[in-house]
Amino acid sequence: MVSRLMAVKKITNTKETNEFAVLTTGGKQYKVAVGDVVRIEKLDGEFKKGDKIVFDKVLLVDNGQDTTIGTPYISGAKVETIFEEAGRYDTVTVIKYRQKSRYFKKNGHRQPYMEVKVSAIK
Repeated sequence: MVSRLMAVKKITNTKETNEFAVLTTGGKQYKVAVGDVVRIEKLDGEFKKGDKIVFDKVLLVDNGQDTTIGTPYISGAKVETIFEEAGRYDTVTVIKYRQKSRYFKKNGHRQPYMEVKVSAIK
């Protein structure tokens, strides 16, 4: 069984900086920094590798000296990302069973995701 933490973890961080932001997409919140590759919920539309995706629902921005907190979002703040790839997680098996009643159902589910690389926090 795949845990929820595995689904929202950061894949890589290529360089360490003190600047980070918290954005929301797909009903989840992600803490990101420049250079991070993050798996997010699949977005509507067709994307090719290298396409730019801009997230404007930014909840918090910290640049190392001061922190800006939105109510609920920061107006004018955005996180620019570059589309890397789309894929699906491993199969999660869902089993429903009632004993002594001949009831057994087994289904599988693969959740789609998108990998994006954070290029700028503005």
